[in-house]
Amino acid sequence: MQSPRLVVRNFAQISEANIEFRDLTVLVGAQGTGKSLVLQWLKAAIDGKYIVNTLRDAGQEVSRKTMIDLIFGAGMSSAWRDTTQVTFDGRDVSPTTIERRGNGVEQLFFIPAHRSMLISDGWATPFQRLTSETPVVARLFSQNLFERFNARQGASLFPLDRLLKKVYRDLVNDAVFHGGTVGVEQNEQLAKRLRLRFSGAHETSLPFMTWTAGQREFTPLLLGLYHLLPPRKQKKDANVDWVVIEEPEMGLHPQAVTVVMLLVLDLLWRGYRVVLSTHSPIVVTAVWALQRLAAHSAPYQLVCDAFSVPPQYRRSLNAVASAALEKSCGTYALRYEGDKATAIDISSLDPGAEDDAVSGWGGLAGFSSQFAETVRRAVNNAPASVP
Repeated sequence: MQSPRLVVRNFAQISEANIEFRDLTVLVGAQGTGKSLVLQWLKAAIDGKYIVNTLRDAGQEVSRKTMIDLIFGAGMSSAWRDTTQVTFDGRDVSPTTIERRGNGVEQLFFIPAHRSMLISDGWATPFQRLTSETPVVARLFSQNLFERFNARQGASLFPLDRLLKKVYRDLVNDAVFHGGTVGVEQNEQLAKRLRLRFSGAHETSLPFMTWTAGQREFTPLLLGLYHLLPPRKQKKDANVDWVVIEEPEMGLHPQAVTVVMLLVLDLLWRGYRVVLSTHSPIVVTAVWALQRLAAHSAPYQLVCDAFSVPPQYRRSLNAVASAALEKSCGTYALRYEGDKATAIDISSLDPGAEDDAVSGWGGLAGFSSQFAETVRRAVNNAPASVP
């Protein structure tokens, strides 16, 4: 079956991005190369009707003139020019056709970057309170968090036995929360707010802004993933087929990034098509490892080894790890050529490729190599007496 393809030409700083989406697709590139814009166009192409209906329900005046500003953020309308062209699977996606894209039900769930900024003083901001300066994908995600917080007043948000397998709960705890539990509690002003509680001899309940940066970034990511993990016997949300996660590594130690990537494998096993954008070499290394393991017909146990799954949990992840070896992966790098950015396919991730974008994984591996090369030259040129 042919993979879905999105083409974006001459929009903002993007000259051309021609992306074929596999089961797992990763976008890399320096800041300002247009990764977020590509992913927001994907959302518009799949869920245009849903977006427009939500905006109108919130009292926004949606028209051809205001469409780009409402979706991408106020001021972005100038990015749409006479030469701009966007297509998804060969069909036009434009200010006049967006509201006809999709069936009116959300089919792509988008977890944006800077997600912690959507939580003000420990509580998520509802859609209508975020202005049109905020891209619609962030407004929609914030509304999802707002509804989850309201539904869980006085209850735990982590750990949740019904949604996360024990292996994931344990790995998340070890990497992020270290014995803490996340819940909604009433503060001194009688307002409901997120708290991180530690029990024991010195019981502590910490407000959101005192958490570590990694805990503040990871918590909304985890709560977004809850939306995709039905508590009943079905493997996935019946409506949602796509998941976009921007910069899953934000604020996280490599141990925690590895746990997030293991959760991505769980999404793939459930049948979601997953798209990531990243600045993390660990994310791309995980994709490279999966491709190499699959090419060598590796057993699922090696996938568990690669993702640091403790031995006692490996059998429980047999299905997830085995499915990961059967999934297709694609990686694209957005890079500037002159004053415009272009997407190139670097899916082979071949370290021996002549194209630096491929061998350097879109620049993510190149900087480490440059440091190592500099040290090598210093060692080779140093006097014999220098250790």
